[in-house]
Amino acid sequence: MKLVNCFLFSVIIPGFLSCVASVQAEVPANLRTDKLAAWCIVPFDANKRGPAARAEMLVRLGIKRCAYDWRGEHVKAFEEEILQYRKHGIEFFAFWAGHEEAYRLFEKHDIHPQVWRTLGSPDKASEEEMISSAAESMEGIATRLDGIGCKLGLYNHGGWGGEPKNLVAVCEELRLRGYDNVGIVYNWHHGHEHIKNWRESLELMKPYLICLNLNGMNDDAMPKILELSHGQHDQVMMQAVIESGYDGPVGILDHRSELDSEIVLRANLKGLAWLIRDYKQPGSAGRLPAEASEQPKQKPKAKGSAQHSGKVFE
Repeated sequence: MKLVNCFLFSVIIPGFLSCVASVQAEVPANLRTDKLAAWCIVPFDANKRGPAARAEMLVRLGIKRCAYDWRGEHVKAFEEEILQYRKHGIEFFAFWAGHEEAYRLFEKHDIHPQVWRTLGSPDKASEEEMISSAAESMEGIATRLDGIGCKLGLYNHGGWGGEPKNLVAVCEELRLRGYDNVGIVYNWHHGHEHIKNWRESLELMKPYLICLNLNGMNDDAMPKILELSHGQHDQVMMQAVIESGYDGPVGILDHRSELDSEIVLRANLKGLAWLIRDYKQPGSAGRLPAEASEQPKQKPKAKGSAQHSGKVFE
């Protein structure tokens, strides 16, 4: 009997552990580094990189998508940015706010990035009127983007227009009006008020979600921008993302104008890897990776680079 038991143990248990291990080892494809999009790395970069240096930085990190945020001083470099991304095998994945020169270049180079536009908060009497007014305010850009084969992402930035149910309602209204190129771009760093019901909010938005941008999440946005894995809610929120079945695009942030974008992005990549390890086997991920602010600062390459000016809104 002992020999039989030993035999069964030697055959069944390793097979069971192998099965468990294979499940734990499965990493959602949209969380792989080469599937991620870098966001807020142009005006926020303390090193003030130009298009070529930015593309080279993304190659070093293994990131193959960029969501391009810009200010007025960057317009003259739009085409060079497109060319450098193409040269380095990086997808020009998304574009902030919209610009006619950018649209011209999108057509010229046959690229079709998402365009992200903040959904505002109309001052109307009823909820129906607010939804209708918000949808109407987006019809012009939705039409323009449809003509060049681009999607419009309704971007949460607080207020009425940042609430998941309102983003969904406006998206549905626009689709009823014939704008099938409209979806939702949701940012954790603008969603601290949704931490407690994140799983429900994600489920509501998922059919329309065209990008989810991650961030470390503490109560009351203290601080607002934080590297992944260092927020008190990161593990629970990431678990919800993985278990939701969301398989669309995911972005990671810089948004730290006092720090080098490469340092911040690298810290977020390490933090995301830590969260994935922790999800697969809770408590096994080891020590948290260092925060970006703890890393040595690189000397800025000031010559020939664009300087940041004005307010930032992403």
